[in-house]
Amino acid sequence: MTPDPSPARARRWHILVFLAPAVLIYSALMIIPLIDTLRLSFFTPQDGGQTFAGFQNFITLFTDPRWSVSFWNALKNNLIFFLIHMAIQNPVGIALAAILSVPKLAGRAFYRTAFFLPTMLSFVIVGFVWKLILSPIWGVAPTLMGFVGLKSLFGPWLGQESTALLTVSLISVWQFVGIPMMLIYAALIAIPDEVVEAAEMDGLTGFRQFWKIKLPLILPTLGIVSILTFVGNFNAFDLIYTMQGALAGPNFSTDLLGTYLYRTFFGFQLQLGNPTMGATIATMMFLIILCGVMAYLFFIQRRMRRYQF
Repeated sequence: MTPDPSPARARRWHILVFLAPAVLIYSALMIIPLIDTLRLSFFTPQDGGQTFAGFQNFITLFTDPRWSVSFWNALKNNLIFFLIHMAIQNPVGIALAAILSVPKLAGRAFYRTAFFLPTMLSFVIVGFVWKLILSPIWGVAPTLMGFVGLKSLFGPWLGQESTALLTVSLISVWQFVGIPMMLIYAALIAIPDEVVEAAEMDGLTGFRQFWKIKLPLILPTLGIVSILTFVGNFNAFDLIYTMQGALAGPNFSTDLLGTYLYRTFFGFQLQLGNPTMGATIATMMFLIILCGVMAYLFFIQRRMRRYQF
């Protein structure tokens, strides 16, 4: 007798029923708007309607000084923003995770909570609190720096073009360093005890053990942390908008692709929004993130699989 396939079909329909709400909501909120944004980037407004323009919007974005100067400036700032996170946030996250993974460390739960707590705070809260702290008029930063004899180094960092982007980047690092810390910490405590004991029998302890044994074993996790940092930084908007406003001052020195997209699409002050050019900027952000993720998946992740258990 052939087995009755109806139970298998029932299970498959059962899965579809449970997946349907999530798929519908995700499609309505993510997939359809993304497709419509990509479509809109190939049109231009004309006589109250839209006319197909091909790649003209992209050519305008790259070459027309009215658009290209701001675009390349925002892209450059975004790269700097990302590199600061890669150079400071992730190494600090690795160091904190390595310290917290020491078995004999007292109060590990408290330190994990303390370092991870800022990631759960609202961008608005973080932005306004740090603006108050760093204010030259009523901020507490000059007083705190005076306690350690560094008050002479204080300046209006958020109001200077040379330091505004670095300052906002470091605040973002402070807020999100808990995420790479926890991911790397989870990878470190997942390393089998046999591997650590074998390293200790060979005389590898402390930093040498971490550098030669543990670090290579957590490279896949470091790759995930890096790509999450890349995606998050090229989608950044909230903190810049909260601290520096839509104009990303001073003089657009903290302007990122996210804030440039906001000003272009919705308009600012007396300037009307331009949805088609806004969609063009959004499409470029999507393509940049897509290229970064694809490069990681096809060129980096494959080489890291040999380190996985």
